[in-house]
Amino acid sequence: MLASSSAKRLKAEGIHVNNDIQAAEWFLNPHNDVRSCHFLEDAGTEFLVQGLELDWCLVAWDADYRYEANRFKHWSFKGTKWQNVKDEFQKRYLENSYRVLLTRARQGMVIYVPLGDDTDTTRQSKYYQGVFEYLQTCGLKELLATS
Repeated sequence: MLASSSAKRLKAEGIHVNNDIQAAEWFLNPHNDVRSCHFLEDAGTEFLVQGLELDWCLVAWDADYRYEANRFKHWSFKGTKWQNVKDEFQKRYLENSYRVLLTRARQGMVIYVPLGDDTDTTRQSKYYQGVFEYLQTCGLKELLATS
């Protein structure tokens, strides 16, 4: 499981973005080791996977990189709220973070876009809906859970 290093509100989805993962343990430990990627407890970031080819990836998308009004918008979570990123260097950095995450998989990838929660001002459904719809226009298919 992968996520942007700035994906701070995925925690509410049970996805912990961990910038301090020990790469050898995360990549190489067996499936029954809680420190391994197999447990899906800690999301690796662009720093951990840059330059690597991974067989399968689950990429979790947060509200830091939103699609609104026919373009991507850049956000940073500070304290208790999202702030619009104005610095051009920081915008390129965020774009490149997602570019790295979306280009690691060799065999297949699932992109997880949260539904959001309109009772939580930091995870409004509109923050995620635009990117979900955009990815569908790119040809991605929605996976539905079955009971």
